[in-house]
Amino acid sequence: MSVANSETSSEVSVRDGRLAGRAALVTGASRGIGAAVARAFAAEGAAVAIAHEPHPEMATLAEKLAAELRGTDATAVALGADLADSDAVDALVAAARQEVGRLDVVVANAAATSRTPWREIGVDDWGRVMDVNLRATWLLARAAHPDLAAGGHGSIITVTSVMVATGQAGSLHYTSSKAGIVGLTRALAREVGPDGVRVNAVMPGAIRTEREEELVPDADEAFAAVTAVQALKRRGTAADLVGTFVFLASDDSSFITGQVINVDGGWVHW
Repeated sequence: MSVANSETSSEVSVRDGRLAGRAALVTGASRGIGAAVARAFAAEGAAVAIAHEPHPEMATLAEKLAAELRGTDATAVALGADLADSDAVDALVAAARQEVGRLDVVVANAAATSRTPWREIGVDDWGRVMDVNLRATWLLARAAHPDLAAGGHGSIITVTSVMVATGQAGSLHYTSSKAGIVGLTRALAREVGPDGVRVNAVMPGAIRTEREEELVPDADEAFAAVTAVQALKRRGTAADLVGTFVFLASDDSSFITGQVINVDGGWVHW
């Protein structure tokens, strides 16, 4: 075989993948689920804007991920934004458009959270969680809508939580915001459907990410608690979610909108 005619599997994937020629913005993509989604989108041929919290640690992680993806011949850029700032959301979408092109996919994955007894949640804490998780999802959709409607493949993917269905204590503000995401997803799907834009939500279960490792360092303890309620007796990882995101971003799901898809190992029936 001639070396000049050979192609690596990554080159074939980028050119022929399900998202080839499309551009995506993924928030909360420094690590965890967002980073895994960014990798999967790039592997399927998408140009990816990796949005991250404007914090030095998250900026470093996002820049490292963007460099990694560029090393596979993908187009990728890291962009910082405080999603609690409405002007910053608009600026993020504008910057993503400039860096990776007209947006076809928006993944609203970033989230603020804390474990706090409900009577101890401060008004400012409540407001920040709602601003980052719920309001920013609406603002991202609003800012990106012209792009999404123009491209003919517009897909907005929101991220809710299994906690909406389980009603667990200790995160009332977070759970309320994620319940709002479900309503937003279903209503927004009606609003933008006539424009050919789809809106769907992914509902992750207990996924072992860096964030969970910080909250529950004991992996055995987390394993026992989670597998007791799941049908599948193993831990979920970010890799278990990416197929659903690629499906919802691609034309494979072109007649699906307004839906909530559980990826939780069989924990709840939604």
